[in-house]
Amino acid sequence: MTSVSTKTVLVAAVVTGLATSAFAQAAAPAPWELKSDMGYAYGKDGKTLSYKMGTNNAGLLLKGAKKVPKGTLFFIGQNGQLYMRSGPYLESDGKFMFGSD
Repeated sequence: MTSVSTKTVLVAAVVTGLATSAFAQAAAPAPWELKSDMGYAYGKDGKTLSYKMGTNNAGLLLKGAKKVPKGTLFFIGQNGQLYMRSGPYLESDGKFMFGSD
């Protein structure tokens, strides 16, 4: 009886540990994997697209382009519109200030 009870407790502890680990990993922000030979667009219809780019029109592409400032946050609003915010979005302890409570 004791071995079944011990096994049950050990299995419960392992499952809890795995669930906690998976939750912690899901909560951490992930870096974007933007590639230098790809173009990314937010279309007029609100869809996001990616394009394989070449070098034959690189000068034309850069004409009128602007650098995105470091510290810029991009997000989709409740209305489905893409927004950007330049400014603080992290608390002093490094936590996202607009996250869920």
